Amino acid sequence: MQHILEPGALLRRRYEILELVGQGGMGAVYKASDRRLEGRICAIKEVLPTLSTSAMSELELEQMSEQFRIEASILSRLDHPNLPKVSDYFSTNEREYLVMDFVEGRNLQEILRERQQSGDCLKEQQVLAWAGQLLDALEYLHEQDPPVLHRDIKPSNIKVTPRGTVKLVDFGLVKVMQPDDTRTVTVVQGRGTVAYTPLEQYGGDAGYTDVRSDIYSLGATLYHLLAGSPPADAKQRFLQPGSLTSLRQLNATVTTRCERAIFQALAMHPSERPPTVRAFRELLLGTAMPPGQLQVHVPPPIEAGWGELFRQNGALVVSAMVLLAIAVFLSL
Repeated sequence: MQHILEPGALLRRRYEILELVGQGGMGAVYKASDRRLEGRICAIKEVLPTLSTSAMSELELEQMSEQFRIEASILSRLDHPNLPKVSDYFSTNEREYLVMDFVEGRNLQEILRERQQSGDCLKEQQVLAWAGQLLDALEYLHEQDPPVLHRDIKPSNIKVTPRGTVKLVDFGLVKVMQPDDTRTVTVVQGRGTVAYTPLEQYGGDAGYTDVRSDIYSLGATLYHLLAGSPPADAKQRFLQPGSLTSLRQLNATVTTRCERAIFQALAMHPSERPPTVRAFRELLLGTAMPPGQLQVHVPPPIEAGWGELFRQNGALVVSAMVLLAIAVFLSL
């Protein structure tokens, strides 16, 4: 059984546990105080490799610990405004620890629930503004060498700070893609959360995942935020084709363009999804603008008269008249 650290516990004679923030099958997340840097509050992700499988040899545990250290060092080099900064990592008593910024604010699951309790729903413009920041964070991760996959994108893993900045938190299932292999190697083994997990990720490390797997999870997250409920999971959709309900059927205010982009991201086969985050951004937002600078382009009203319209579109008018004359001639 997993042992939870009590408030006041000290890790590495530096990090004092303040409270348990969350707990899952692979470990826990704590809020902690950094005694070395007075006033600094951090989040500590605790990973228990022994829980990943019921039977692991000492060699396998050591290999997993070594893999954790390698990939934690990669995470510590990441620096992006929409990602928490990883500042430390270490192992103690067969447990692995990641130390990162503690992100203040509420997650999108909480924000959505509060909005629903008040009888309202999230507006598309707001959701797309958040999406712009998330896309930027994912594009940064995927452009690393080797690329880094998050693998657990969902509303509860996305926080909005008091200043309105979106943070993609919980590196619990991050994978670093190996350029010389068709597989990826997991920092912490896991399969994500069912409603947001593409079919190819169900196989854990035995399945091939790439950047399109994160795109699926982001699409499922956006669907949930706009529909008010998560989409049918990939396994159900595989067994019951057509079980994914139309987004506009659940929320008539969603634009056709937004629904089309999200459904393409939710395609069952990876080859049918947008190949990159940049491509998904273009489908969803129609712009390559930086995050947080979402612009809605509204065409100016037409004030020109008929004469001005003929002048601006003369070639089209002439072509139409020629085709009409030919049609009349042939009919006679």
